[in-house]
Amino acid sequence: MGRVLRSARAIRMEREAMIEFATAYDPQPAHLSEEAAASSQFGLFCASGWHTGSVTMRLVAETLRIANGGMGIGVDALRWPRPVVPGDELRVEIEVLAARASRSQPGRGIVTTRTTTLNQHGEIVQELTSIVMMPMREGG
Repeated sequence: MGRVLRSARAIRMEREAMIEFATAYDPQPAHLSEEAAASSQFGLFCASGWHTGSVTMRLVAETLRIANGGMGIGVDALRWPRPVVPGDELRVEIEVLAARASRSQPGRGIVTTRTTTLNQHGEIVQELTSIVMMPMREGG
């Protein structure tokens, strides 16, 4: 336990992509334009937390590269302590918190991870604690 994996790259959050995502999936004022965002609870234009989560998932998939795939089976905690703004470059750090063999599916393990998404300044923009079922290595 305690092993930490880091994404090999960062993904830059572009204004147009943030608006496109929000328009399709989270059309709240703070995510649609600077003008609308000025009177929102944030007071600034920022990415949807769900957009941040989607970018995080892309980086997790690239970083873990699980043979035969893993499957998320739950989320214990999810929080967005700082807004993501245009130009932020997101990267992830994935820490293994716990791992055990599945009791119901031989050859599979249950792994609990904490995934921290950081911007280019090292500031935390998302924290996710999740549970994933994945194939076990030969010999457990």
